[in-house]
Amino acid sequence: MNRIILQLFAVGFCVALGQALKCYKCDFGIGSLCITSETTCESGEHCFIGYGKAAGFVDIKVKGCIAEAKCNKTEDTTFNVAGSNATIYTLTTKCCNTDLCNAAPGLPGSSGLSLALASISALFVATYVV
Repeated sequence: MNRIILQLFAVGFCVALGQALKCYKCDFGIGSLCITSETTCESGEHCFIGYGKAAGFVDIKVKGCIAEAKCNKTEDTTFNVAGSNATIYTLTTKCCNTDLCNAAPGLPGSSGLSLALASISALFVATYVV
């Protein structure tokens, strides 16, 4: 009897895990460059893409999971310097609630460091070949 109860619990746990929302995650992107990975949201969260402007002219983008209450809103991100709040950037979020709905990945499986090293290597090779 205990074995049947344990099996039912295990099946229920697997079904609960299978319902978690998967989203693309990008902590900070500039312009159209946003290096992504996949992440799993917590209960009550949706996938989102955040668009904003830093310093009034630099386009930024973030992706990931966000609480439903923060969806489809615009918020200022401020930084407190010597008692003065300065707005770093304004971010507008757009949410969705299906797996990987927050747009295709920017550059999957790569990192900023590997891209920088590849670019520097290509410059050195081009310089010495010519």
